[in-house]
Amino acid sequence: MKVELKWSRLRLGVIVTGLLLLTAAPAFSQGCSLCYTQAASSGSRMIQALKSGILILIVPPTLGTIAMIFIVHRKRNQTRRTDSDNPTSDW
Repeated sequence: MKVELKWSRLRLGVIVTGLLLLTAAPAFSQGCSLCYTQAASSGSRMIQALKSGILILIVPPTLGTIAMIFIVHRKRNQTRRTDSDNPTSDW
């Protein structure tokens, strides 16, 4: 029964993630016409600086999120209890 519940949660997570990715509106990133015109009219150095800036803004939060997921996953396995750990509990 626990295996079925685990797979059901995994399927639900995959479906929710897929829906979130599919419903992301790519048009929101093109909303600032000033940014678009500025980037389109700039030279190659400015375009390279813009790409570097985007990379600098994306990499640290991504690495932090991956590290947090890794730590939470490891701690979850360390603190999990079974019913045989505390047989006197009425809960």
